[in-house]
Amino acid sequence: MRISVIRKAHFNAAHRLYNPNWSDEKNAEVFGLCNNPFFHGHNYELEVKVSGEVDPDTGYVIDMKILSDLIKAEIENRFDHKNLNLQVEEFKNLIPTAEHICWVIWGILRSKLPDNLDLGIRLYETPRNYVEYGF
Repeated sequence: MRISVIRKAHFNAAHRLYNPNWSDEKNAEVFGLCNNPFFHGHNYELEVKVSGEVDPDTGYVIDMKILSDLIKAEIENRFDHKNLNLQVEEFKNLIPTAEHICWVIWGILRSKLPDNLDLGIRLYETPRNYVEYGF
């Protein structure tokens, strides 16, 4: 039996959308208010979906405590109350758009899960705007 479990989490972070290969004028035109040189923040809501076969011995796809601890250690501790552009290594050369943040989170967690489990990430930047990868 293949089934999915989903764990919700959140973090607060600041970022600036800025392409260093463009002029200030082009950055302002493309990214608008998100190009604020003093940064701006979001209260990100995260959904982590893990899918796989139910273990007949435990009844679990994955122990939710293990998943919760993994999200806390690898994502919340790394991103929460951080300036993504300045403090998170993955965004030193990657514009921290919601799309890129979602993809980075997927990569971090994917590397920590067994290969027999599928992973999906849904990231809400605002209550009305979200992105997903592998969901």
